[in-house]
Amino acid sequence: MLKTELRRAIDPRHAKTMDTTELRADFLIEDLFQPDTVKLTYSQYDRMIVGGAVPSAGPLTLDAVAETGTASWLDRREAVFVNIGTTGAVQAGGETYELARGDMLYLGMGSGPVTVTGTDARFYIVSAPAHRHIPARRVTIADAAQVPLGARETANERVVYQFVHPLVMETCQIVMGMTKLATGSIWNTMPTHTHERRSEAYLYIDLPSDQHVVHLMGEPDETRHMILRNEQAVLSPPWSIHSGAGTTAYSFIWAMAGDNVDYTDMDMVAMEDLR
Repeated sequence: MLKTELRRAIDPRHAKTMDTTELRADFLIEDLFQPDTVKLTYSQYDRMIVGGAVPSAGPLTLDAVAETGTASWLDRREAVFVNIGTTGAVQAGGETYELARGDMLYLGMGSGPVTVTGTDARFYIVSAPAHRHIPARRVTIADAAQVPLGARETANERVVYQFVHPLVMETCQIVMGMTKLATGSIWNTMPTHTHERRSEAYLYIDLPSDQHVVHLMGEPDETRHMILRNEQAVLSPPWSIHSGAGTTAYSFIWAMAGDNVDYTDMDMVAMEDLR
């Protein structure tokens, strides 16, 4: 089964007037992973698609998606599939790719229909428009570039794993990876930043069912927050900060799309400027 929804872009002036229910309706994706379903959220922020697929009872195939306006959804797009469950497989372009937990699979423009399998697999999907074909590649955590950041004393000791990243592989515009916090650390992306040239999405994972993340968003001088639970995603517009603090350590998968693939292209926000 395929389910899709459209999220329109929200101006920061409008966001200032929104209550918690309205913020969650426009920026939070609560139900990505539904049994025997491909669930896609088509965002007008850089035309990014954020989705989930759970092939618990058999294979699921993703092909025509009305929101893309093409015969097959990857005719003018690239995509990344991440298995956040146990062993699963992705079939595309006549090839089959086995994905263990945490593996990321890049599929280039023109890959055709995509089929996912695995009774215990849970696939996180990110897609963005592309301008040319780039060959498919599976990237494991061993292949990823690793950037240790933060410190235990400031509760933000973490490792940034850059999977789909210029240091590892070529893409048209998706930059994607995973950040893992050390035991006892809770803060991510603080000090924080914005990047007007790119949109971003976070998927929080590895949270026990009774633990949560307070996700921060909004303009630096007009911050807002939402309470997120395990395997929930949040859309981050170019004008918004994106940061969070958990009630325990966790991991999150970050994905960006926009004008460039320069991971360092960001506008830092000083702590004293946050409100």
